[in-house]
Amino acid sequence: MAPGVQAKRFAAYLDRLAQAAEHADRATPLKSYCTGLLLPGERKSVEPMAARLYPNNVRQAHQSMHHIVAAAAWSDDDMLAAVRAYVLPQMEKKGPILAWIVDDTGFAKKGTQSVGVTRQYCGQLGKQENCRVAVSLSVSTECASLPIAWRLYLPEVWAQDGKSRKKTGVPTEIRFQTKPAIALEQIRTAVEREIPIGVVLADAAYGTDTKFREELTDLGLLYVVGIMSSVTVWKPGQGPLPAAAWKGQGRPTKYLRRNRRHAPVTVKSLALSLPPQVWKTVCWRPGTRRQLESRFAAVRVRPAHRDFERSQPYPEQWLLIEWPPEEAEPTRYWLSTLPAKTKLHNLVRTAKHRWIIERDYEELKQELGLVPRAQ
Repeated sequence: MAPGVQAKRFAAYLDRLAQAAEHADRATPLKSYCTGLLLPGERKSVEPMAARLYPNNVRQAHQSMHHIVAAAAWSDDDMLAAVRAYVLPQMEKKGPILAWIVDDTGFAKKGTQSVGVTRQYCGQLGKQENCRVAVSLSVSTECASLPIAWRLYLPEVWAQDGKSRKKTGVPTEIRFQTKPAIALEQIRTAVEREIPIGVVLADAAYGTDTKFREELTDLGLLYVVGIMSSVTVWKPGQGPLPAAAWKGQGRPTKYLRRNRRHAPVTVKSLALSLPPQVWKTVCWRPGTRRQLESRFAAVRVRPAHRDFERSQPYPEQWLLIEWPPEEAEPTRYWLSTLPAKTKLHNLVRTAKHRWIIERDYEELKQELGLVPRAQ
């Protein structure tokens, strides 16, 4: 594509964003800020970007650009809608939407004054650390993804701290929500807006939550979600015992049963008990140096979480397990509501498609200096 054509496309894109910013006086600093993000330079904070863009008027440029990202009352939802309206049709020209990817990403912070900062798990560092966390929902084709919802996670300690909330300007309507609850809110909104449907993908921080999975099913969405090794299921072909027969006295019971001899097992225990012949080597995509492959097994199971409080068993679904040959035990587990006829290769490729959002997060942080907007 010729440089002139690229410049025109970028200008048209920025015009759409400027309209979403509502006020005309926000257009120039918004366009300057977005341009600064794409220019060469390691530091993507406002001041060095202003210096690169306006070397003869750094102070005024810094003030106006800082205001647009830190104080101006434009709507995040309107801005994301403008991005989606422009980008999504371009993505679909090259392939259909395959997945809705739920994820969160951490932003390490040394101080404690920024909204949402507390000691919590930071995926960027792989450990507990002082950070902020943002929950996102992205749509993805085979080779591209687009965030359609972002939300800064407000830890409970922050939600209950009226003094810090007032000092940092946290709106009164913002309340504590778990990350799965935030993700479900984003997903419901996407369904209401009739965003092209994809299989919902999420890691174990979300997939282990039974209510999260049930809500996806209630919304008519298929999923492949990670789960912890401690999640319980019934062995293939098994399920809870039916409700006890009424003996003519007392209130008839309707709840399913289990006992010591008939009980569910953890997915780890089930994986370790599977015969060698069920494990297959599957390659799911090319890597930078070699084909990415590992050993997998997939069996049909019924989830068992507190089903003794239910009158009907959970429907059967896939339990997908990864056990690399070099490891002493399985390393990853997924539950999936993809159809019963789904081939193992397709299960694996779908589960592993979350890599695209991890790649995009890395690029956003390294190339564009991604940080969450507090408002």
